[in-house]
Amino acid sequence: MRYTTPFLLLALLNTGAATVATAPQQVGISPWGPKDEIGRLNLITPASRSAILSRVSGQKSYDLAVDLYVGMPSWEAAGDPQYQMWLTHTPHGNVVADSMKLGEKMNRHVSYTGTAVSMYAHTGTHIDALNHFGLNGKIWNGFSEAEYLGDRGWTVTGAEQLPPIVARGVLIDVAAAKGLPQLPDNYRVSRKDLRDALELQGVKLEQGDVVLIRTGRMRDYDNAQVYMANPPGLGIDGAKFLVEDGGAMVVGADNLSLEAFPSEVSDNYLPVHTYLLAQQGVPIIELVNLEALARDRVYQFAFIGASLKFRGGDAAPIRPIALPIK
Repeated sequence: MRYTTPFLLLALLNTGAATVATAPQQVGISPWGPKDEIGRLNLITPASRSAILSRVSGQKSYDLAVDLYVGMPSWEAAGDPQYQMWLTHTPHGNVVADSMKLGEKMNRHVSYTGTAVSMYAHTGTHIDALNHFGLNGKIWNGFSEAEYLGDRGWTVTGAEQLPPIVARGVLIDVAAAKGLPQLPDNYRVSRKDLRDALELQGVKLEQGDVVLIRTGRMRDYDNAQVYMANPPGLGIDGAKFLVEDGGAMVVGADNLSLEAFPSEVSDNYLPVHTYLLAQQGVPIIELVNLEALARDRVYQFAFIGASLKFRGGDAAPIRPIALPIK
């Protein structure tokens, strides 16, 4: 059985981590101007969309989203709510309650089922907006909490600002490159791991890619305690390789945290999140189901995904699809 200490605690304690202090970190200022709210998603252009869609083979599609269900893996270590779904109407219940005053005959004839859900925005397959993490009271492009955060969320960089993403997608199957079904607990994916996997796959990164990292953790998705315990994930060195060397526009993975714990940085418990979101303007997608792509060895594809428009929100559910390309 795996050790099940919540990984937030691991991150805060830095147990067993070779951490180093860093120079003072500051948020990134956008090269797309002082009003920019979407960061590297500005790399999506009519030409880039047309280029990738023109290569779609049309033979198959892959759904990269997970099911949402009561008892699913979810972030609870900081007190955030679990996913819940409940019935607001049932066919027999309407006969008894007659809530719309339609009468028994009508309610028996027309069967009505209704549901409601409650969830933390980072539940299931989701995308982090650029306000999710910041540094020193500011987020991407220097927007300050004092000026732009109100009682109904951020007035800038909210999830509603995220455009539909149509871009080249790249799967980096780090687990398979190491001959493993799944990376070990707390394994930190490095620059070398990513390079080795890309070389084995025969793929090179390009500017504007949506890069998705497979750790194999999705194999345990239906066992919430195992899935959440001590996940492998991306290291800061690997993140810098993807963005600064590879030109990644979006970075995602099949775990819930993207990065590995405990933190490598003594004065930052989530250095990969703050690097990507606050310093580089790179949205993060988590809980991406990459198992079918990995099984079929589909490493390059058209990535298409649009998230829900939670106004002022720091994340939103997304249902991405992958279309193999010629």
